[in-house]
Amino acid sequence: MAENDPIQAYQFKKLAALFIIGTSIILVPGLLAAEAKQDAWISSLVGLLAGLLLVGLYVALGSRFPGRTLVEFSKEICGRWLGTFVSFLWFTYAFILTSLVLRNLGDFLTSSMLVETPIQAIHLIYLSIVVIGVYYGVSNIARTADIFFPLVIALFGVFILLLVQDLDFKNVQPVLGKGITPVLSASFPFIGFPFLELVLLLMIFPKVKQPKQAGKAFLSGTLIGGTVLFVITLLCILVMGAENTASEIYSSFELAKKIEIGEFIQRVEAILAGIWFVTIFFKLILCFYITVLTLSQTLNLSDYRPLTLPMGMILYAVSIIIAPNLSYLISFDTKVWPFYALTFGLLFPLMLLGVAAIRKKR
Repeated sequence: MAENDPIQAYQFKKLAALFIIGTSIILVPGLLAAEAKQDAWISSLVGLLAGLLLVGLYVALGSRFPGRTLVEFSKEICGRWLGTFVSFLWFTYAFILTSLVLRNLGDFLTSSMLVETPIQAIHLIYLSIVVIGVYYGVSNIARTADIFFPLVIALFGVFILLLVQDLDFKNVQPVLGKGITPVLSASFPFIGFPFLELVLLLMIFPKVKQPKQAGKAFLSGTLIGGTVLFVITLLCILVMGAENTASEIYSSFELAKKIEIGEFIQRVEAILAGIWFVTIFFKLILCFYITVLTLSQTLNLSDYRPLTLPMGMILYAVSIIIAPNLSYLISFDTKVWPFYALTFGLLFPLMLLGVAAIRKKR
């Protein structure tokens, strides 16, 4: 299927960046500040560095099996039966991630903007668009990213400019006041969400028309996305202070409410909401596409499209029941998900790369 639905290297870069920004832009600053306080920006840099190293590992793995997806080379490395089991595990990882992304969207809208709207209605509307998008393939998703990516970067630039007058560099002092330990312990959940999730993009990696440029595109996309998260975290600390950032679940959304220039530029949190709607759409649609594609390749189906509607219906139900409330979801994201993601994002790729190297030597 890789040759039937190709994308360009520059499009893959944009998809990787949007995937990283996704739900993270609104959740990460508060999660980092809760642990690292005024040093949250250092934690975001540590996370970005780790993310680039992880992507280097994924590129090494993907480049070893040109033209094959994560599921296809998992089967090749592990053999028919074990490979099918490992492929099914990739499917479960992608499916749970998609459910969490959809739930994050619903929780944010029902608690911040559309307070009286049932979460079920939000999920249904958003998921309907995603299912249609996935049905038309990844090349159409990539072309849509071409349109929206410049808009996201432009809006983000405007957002930064409007906050320049409110920056207070005293808010980042003292630097490393409590040592390096809180910084490293805060960066671990950040590496799990979103960088360890990037392994799933190896399902799209072989679809890049220029295989030699795919690795560079993956790394540069990760750098762009990680830099956006670093900047938004730093802005939250500089404008709101560590305590206020840590006390807000959606701290970057609260940050946008601080913007006030004269009597006429106010209530510009719609800018950040606009960025977030676009980036979470791309994270959700990519996660759902990867979920459906991993299942179809695990079951050796020739086409993934017949699975889109039934998987969408299952996802709709699971996204509602996956967490009883928002505080449970935040606790899960910070305490459970990083370890779960570590298994799939680091241990599995290292294992596959090791076994592949040993088999090649033999």
